[in-house]
Amino acid sequence: MTSKARPGQDEPDTTAAAAESARIFQLEEEVGQLKEAVASHAVVDQAIGMLVALGHVTPDQGWEVLREVSQHANIKLRNVAEMILIWGRGGNLPDHVRVLLEDTLDRYGPTQLPEDPPSQ
Repeated sequence: MTSKARPGQDEPDTTAAAAESARIFQLEEEVGQLKEAVASHAVVDQAIGMLVALGHVTPDQGWEVLREVSQHANIKLRNVAEMILIWGRGGNLPDHVRVLLEDTLDRYGPTQLPEDPPSQ
């Protein structure tokens, strides 16, 4: 038995399917954003850990240093954190970021970043 919509009425199955499809799309976007946030949080936490170890600051101070460097360099915080992690794995830290990082760390306690991160 097939149900037919009366003239002037929406097909109930079509409306429900469209709403469900829109909801699925919205949830998929939210899941993607949450995954990105979790990955970003891990990168930031690792960079803070490096600042704690190398700059002899507390984790809260490490967060503030990272935040300030990001703001003054006009670079997203996650990107600054990634630069610090790359530098920690033997990469380079751009000069302007390095200067900002050293200056900011100096305000939280006397420190000088090593030329190279500790070798493993």
